[in-house]
Amino acid sequence: MQRVSAGLLFTLPLAGVILAGVFFWNHGISWLDLGLALGMYVITGLGLSVGFHRLFSHRSFVPARWLKVTLAIAGTMGIEGSVTSWVSQHRRHHTYTDRPGDPHSPVPEGPGIGAQIRGLWHAHAGWLFVPNEVNAERWSKDLQGDPDISFVTDTVVLWTVLSFVIPTVVGWVVTGTVWGALLAGLWGGVVRVAVLHHVTWGTNSLCHTFGKQPFGSKDRSTNFAPLAFLSFGDAWHNAHHAFPRSARHGIEAGQIDISAEVIGLFERLGWATGVHRIKRSVIASRLALEASGQPRTNGL
Repeated sequence: MQRVSAGLLFTLPLAGVILAGVFFWNHGISWLDLGLALGMYVITGLGLSVGFHRLFSHRSFVPARWLKVTLAIAGTMGIEGSVTSWVSQHRRHHTYTDRPGDPHSPVPEGPGIGAQIRGLWHAHAGWLFVPNEVNAERWSKDLQGDPDISFVTDTVVLWTVLSFVIPTVVGWVVTGTVWGALLAGLWGGVVRVAVLHHVTWGTNSLCHTFGKQPFGSKDRSTNFAPLAFLSFGDAWHNAHHAFPRSARHGIEAGQIDISAEVIGLFERLGWATGVHRIKRSVIASRLALEASGQPRTNGL
């Protein structure tokens, strides 16, 4: 059953992308469909990055109650499982990074390019097809004790359905046609989910295989700049592994971190407190220490 569900999760959105590509080639894309795809991507992507990742997994800030629930719902609508299961797997990843016990390590099992590619596939999506016990009692007991998060977790099917229904309904209301509704659901629902999935999975695979390691190579985590914008800053992964609780992952000059800016906005509006930030002196000291040992660049 796990393989079947993982197969559907992997193939159905890709099939939707192919179908959307055919429609785009023949008819282009309307501003409505483009806007829905981008809007839903930002909402659900920030739900995952700001909510599931920085808030619930690492407690990078303290949100107002309504914001906590909103972020939990938005992340759940990213169709990557419940907040409890997501956080459990991510905390387990940090505990066993690139070692036995890590649910999605790309460490190759054996020499050669083939083993490296198999490791990359496993970290990207292959890990979804093998048993990975959530064990929320161990990894997410704090979330289980939160009635708000328990409610969002228990109603995961509702938010999953709404993730596709919302753009479809908007398309129907605006265009007044079934065809318009279906196209809106395709772009704002299926295509958006496919892109978001591969960006998230890319953080597991690409950001442990390619890129730079300015904060050291105690594990395979890297800063992979090409993915930084689409991942809302989560692709500054080497910095994240160096300072897991930091609300900002792009901590070097010029590094775009949209999620960190959003958290900063929440703080200025009074919706978030206790934002965890790393002192510049600590960052400079760590960079200098690693520079003395020549940080390496990974790559196949």
